[in-house]
Amino acid sequence: MSTRRLLKAAEAVREVVSMAILTQVRDPRVQGVTVTSVEMDPDMRSATVHVSVMGNPTQEQLALRGLASSAGFLQAQIADKIETRYTPRLKFELDSGVKRSIEIARMLEAVLPAKTDLPVAQEEVVFAKREKDSEENP
Repeated sequence: MSTRRLLKAAEAVREVVSMAILTQVRDPRVQGVTVTSVEMDPDMRSATVHVSVMGNPTQEQLALRGLASSAGFLQAQIADKIETRYTPRLKFELDSGVKRSIEIARMLEAVLPAKTDLPVAQEEVVFAKREKDSEENP
């Protein structure tokens, strides 16, 4: 089976699951959940859905439990929207990449000096250069 096919199937599953979580899942535990990626097994019988949850660790665990309990509903949505031989079984894993990137940005902001207005200064140089060129060539 080609990798391209797996990638297309994973993207289709990601779209269906993320829209269903956003619009149709009514579980109050599933709030602030973003589907970041989906990994399909080579036989396309199971899929690992990576999700990012904004909140504290207890909210993350509650959201994962809510997603696990609504996995059957989400699989039914996949079966309705995507025509495949097998409907993949969904496993949900926490993706902490977004939180890590926010933490790293905060650390860098604390360590690095404050930004200067370089883009404005560059614009002034370009503007001055254009004025000078227009004066020389009327």
